[in-house]
Amino acid sequence: GMEPAVTPTTPSTGRWFPRPVETAAAAGGALVALALALVADPAGRVLFGVAAVGLLLVVAADLLLRPRLAADPTGVQVRTMAVRRRLPWSALQRVDVDERTRYGLVSRTLELDAGDTLVVLGRRALGDDPRDVADALARIRYTA
Repeated sequence: GMEPAVTPTTPSTGRWFPRPVETAAAAGGALVALALALVADPAGRVLFGVAAVGLLLVVAADLLLRPRLAADPTGVQVRTMAVRRRLPWSALQRVDVDERTRYGLVSRTLELDAGDTLVVLGRRALGDDPRDVADALARIRYTA
């Protein structure tokens, strides 16, 4: 159908980051792994210890790398472990949603291709469906 005219309610900015409930779940998992490490045998201690550290890194990244993706009429700001950059819209050659099916599960990622930088963000990092984020990015970019 016809696209509705752009109304003043169209947001000109967007921010995406992991949902607090997922960060809390990772923190809870880390605590459980730490508790198990304390009571496990030496081999189990290493295993649970590594799991706890991994989960704590996830929690730290969730809290420190916020938002993972922000957009406004001038461009996007990306914060991941690997990339912390502001990219003007002109630098973005491609914004795509990559869809893969593994074991009957569909996983979607948002891909931002700036030539020398490829940023891939999944649903967990964005706290939202990558398709919805791509739509929002297009609205912000093309209504500027």
